[in-house]
Amino acid sequence: MGKRLGTILRRTLGNCDRLVHFSLAVLLAALPVLLGRLPAVWAGTPAVKLSLTTPAVALRQPLRIRLPEGCALDSHKGVILTQEGDPLRLSAVLASGPDKTGECQQMSYLIVRDDRSASATLAADGLLRWIVQEEGGTAGESPTASEFQFKETSDTTVTLYEGELPVLAYNFGPITNPKVPEKDPRRTRACYVHPVWGLDGEILTDDFPRDHYHHHGIFWTWPHVVVGQEEFSLWEDRGALRQRFVRWLCQETRPGVAVLGVENGWDLHGQIVLTERVWFTVYARGKEDRVIDVDLFLQPHVPITLWGAEGKSYGGLTMRFRPPSEKEARITVPDGLTKDDLYETRLPWADFTSRFGETDRLSGATIMIAPTHPDYPPTWLTRHYGPLCVGWPGVHSRTLEPPEIVHLPYRLWIHRGSRNAEEMAAVYKAYTAGFECQLVERPVPQEDSQ
Repeated sequence: MGKRLGTILRRTLGNCDRLVHFSLAVLLAALPVLLGRLPAVWAGTPAVKLSLTTPAVALRQPLRIRLPEGCALDSHKGVILTQEGDPLRLSAVLASGPDKTGECQQMSYLIVRDDRSASATLAADGLLRWIVQEEGGTAGESPTASEFQFKETSDTTVTLYEGELPVLAYNFGPITNPKVPEKDPRRTRACYVHPVWGLDGEILTDDFPRDHYHHHGIFWTWPHVVVGQEEFSLWEDRGALRQRFVRWLCQETRPGVAVLGVENGWDLHGQIVLTERVWFTVYARGKEDRVIDVDLFLQPHVPITLWGAEGKSYGGLTMRFRPPSEKEARITVPDGLTKDDLYETRLPWADFTSRFGETDRLSGATIMIAPTHPDYPPTWLTRHYGPLCVGWPGVHSRTLEPPEIVHLPYRLWIHRGSRNAEEMAAVYKAYTAGFECQLVERPVPQEDSQ
């Protein structure tokens, strides 16, 4: 076959004696030319369509979905979602995010948040089907400027702003509180988020509170960590094991979304025994809320055993709030408003609402567990004086063995006012519906690709 094609090409090119060898790849690429038809990609028409199928409820909250492997969209152009026969067009954007190991994958996620989805046409099976495509425009031309910006506000802290308003601060370097006694190992801490601001500038989180010096905004530590024959507490910094900043994975701002990725190491006498990669995907504020996705990846380099506090289960993702008093705090779970603290209770979500600072207005935040979370739903500890603690793996130990990588995904929903359990459940339903979405490449019918 190759010899025959070579003969045809030599005749086509005037029997040039210098044309002696053709690689198989060149010959196969030339075949469509010889047959009088250009490949679709050469003609400027995509050979595949990117198709998104979503439950209708999924688009009531920000939707983040990974692009298929090998899918290439121009990140400098806008992205639109259309339905066949319907003039409705939804705006979307590409953003970076974690791959399956927690490493940075550039422009690998499709982000959709568009309130107009409520008027979309449902298919007979109750789903929404969209064609995803680049918006017209010149390659390299950014669609819109981002409202977000990262600022290094100290030698140890990077703060994210939306416009002029701060959103959250990540403390990558060691923060020392001089009010903590010098010999207390909890005097210095790094690798956590504080402050987290509400929609009206109120600070929701606490740091080094007098009742628990080891509570720090949003943090992820365990009271029991066994490496080799030694046991440590990252929760209270007992022993030599410490979290250390290693490198930034991503600081990206896109229209309607900001992405922060960081890699830390669990340092034991100068050896990194576990790598943690932490991601925060922050969406533009809505009228009454803000959404932040949190992804935690744990990659052990030696066998490490973790478990939570006996009888309480805390150990893992924790958010320490700062209410004026315990009496003013309101904790809501799927069963409704709780009067008592909960211990070792399995929950898909929990909310903490109170006044914060000097304002008389109520606000709060809900921690939501992704349905793909290990041991879903995990156990929790909820305390009215301030913390919401997700307990994973809980009171029963779990040994992480290399090359295993554990992914712990969450969503934080920050809101104005007091919300009831039904409203929170509706938001959670929209969040979990996002995991049912399918984004796939479908071949274009031959007659459409010519």
